[in-house]
Amino acid sequence: MNQAGKLHTPYDGSAKPFTIGLQQLDIMEWIDTDALLATYLDEKQRLTAEEYDNIVVSEAGSEQAQQEVLDLLSNHVCNRYPQTYQKLGNTINITAANRVVDLNDETMPALHLAANLVQEDLVLMQKGERGWRLVAASLCFPSAWNLHEKFGKPMQEIHAPVPGFGTGTRNAELIERMFDNLRTDRPVLRWNWSLYGDNRLYHPESGHNSKLRFGHHAEPENIHLRLERQTLRKLPLSQHILFTIRIYIDPIQLLRSHADGPMLTRSIIEQINALSDKEIAYKGLTKERATLLSYLNKSAGLLT
Repeated sequence: MNQAGKLHTPYDGSAKPFTIGLQQLDIMEWIDTDALLATYLDEKQRLTAEEYDNIVVSEAGSEQAQQEVLDLLSNHVCNRYPQTYQKLGNTINITAANRVVDLNDETMPALHLAANLVQEDLVLMQKGERGWRLVAASLCFPSAWNLHEKFGKPMQEIHAPVPGFGTGTRNAELIERMFDNLRTDRPVLRWNWSLYGDNRLYHPESGHNSKLRFGHHAEPENIHLRLERQTLRKLPLSQHILFTIRIYIDPIQLLRSHADGPMLTRSIIEQINALSDKEIAYKGLTKERATLLSYLNKSAGLLT
């Protein structure tokens, strides 16, 4: 699904799995919009009609922070992408998607309204007695996790299934401190990536090993790189933290025509080989690790 332009390659070793890997983010690059904007917004519209209760959660008391997100994000996209977004009174005309969004629409929470302007999913966190909790979200494109299983929970419980990130781990404590110390004028960025067997955006299933992901032979047309561009931004008024998740899906075959394709493929192989059994299971690769590595080794020219 990357017919949109630049090929992002965090699997080059710069964003290794199961690491925090934060970097400073230029506020002008907070939201990433490309030629697939209409496709993503159309899918969000479909999911809103068919899966609303599974993609939107909102805790009472979060309304003010949600409105802050809507105001901040709508102003940002109009300033950053003036050829794509034009604000006209209380509406925004998204020219690239041929749609108009009423910013005063009261039929949905403000956070979901904001998410329907952009390709990102939006998750709102609030500091409480148990740490940072998930209090509202618009999550149309989850990567194998269920929103209702995480809603209302503190960060350490949300990360409990992730190897090395559960309650009491060093990573969990680092994330909590990072959230506490995040400044409103210094948002941060991290990347995550996985390998999936299709190019669907909506992957809400929370089980990781229920079926073969790539099929019995790991054919290249069934292997896709699923990337997550994640940002964290502390809101100046409410002091909540907004977590954005932008999904990119690229068929593995794109690496064959990339100038650094063999190097990138070898990097993927090395990182998969470095994962523990628990990490491989979390990534949903236990059953097909060998067949996947066989294909990748041949693609990189390491096997004949």
